[in-house]
Amino acid sequence: MGSGQSGLRPMEEGRVGLGDLPESCVAVILGQLSPPDICRLAEVNWAFYGASFSDFVWETKLPSNYEFLVQKVFDEIPNQLCKRDIFSRLCGSIRFDDGTKEIWLEKRSGKMCMAISWKGMRITGIDDRRYWTHMSTPESRFHTITYLKQVWWLEVGGELEFNFPAGTYSLFFRLQLGKSSKRFGRRICNSDGVHGWDRKPVRFKVSASNSQNSVSQCYLKPPTGNWVCYHAGDFTVEDHQQMKMMKIKFSLAQIDCTHTKGGLCLDSVFIYPCELADDLKVL
Repeated sequence: MGSGQSGLRPMEEGRVGLGDLPESCVAVILGQLSPPDICRLAEVNWAFYGASFSDFVWETKLPSNYEFLVQKVFDEIPNQLCKRDIFSRLCGSIRFDDGTKEIWLEKRSGKMCMAISWKGMRITGIDDRRYWTHMSTPESRFHTITYLKQVWWLEVGGELEFNFPAGTYSLFFRLQLGKSSKRFGRRICNSDGVHGWDRKPVRFKVSASNSQNSVSQCYLKPPTGNWVCYHAGDFTVEDHQQMKMMKIKFSLAQIDCTHTKGGLCLDSVFIYPCELADDLKVL
């Protein structure tokens, strides 16, 4: 193949390539892309690499409450940190409130998600080992769950005061019927203790300090051995409310004392932007 046929032709005089674009122009281009795409294009050349660190690019990807998050979970001053570093750190799972709560950003959208461990909730009889067992497991974000053996009256509740970006959020309880374990390297589930959930539905409640209330109920049904996120309700943060602290209360209850119920694992509560809720296994 002759040299005249080669696709590697020298750039014609006067033509401009990607490497000639001013870094400020590249930053405008990157600002229209998703965070993963920005990181990929940073490898194109030095202009793209330098622009990928621009605060102008990353401030639009951060949630509106990022300054609050930096102070709350990092205990640092926001204007002393690079916006790209803030985004990167917030995409990791960050614990706060004695490790009972966790936040993270979804990488493509930059939207904030949250998990609250059962240890951060009020649970009737939780310290009585006749009713509850606490277990370590890699199946939980917090590496611990609690297992209900048997009880007549079940009440689980919690509250959170936080600065949420504007949007609509869904709250879920992550539950499992049956107790799972490993045997010879395989996951198995013991459902012998599962009973009482087909007699009466479980009631979920979610309320917000801006006078929003949601009540729903459903039966906890098999299959056993699978973690399921039960939708408890939604709440909305309006644009004019996003810079204010909002108190969220949530609960799960089955208080019909005509029968016992048991064999239930409780992991955590998830709070997701509604548009990301499809990522969860939801009922």
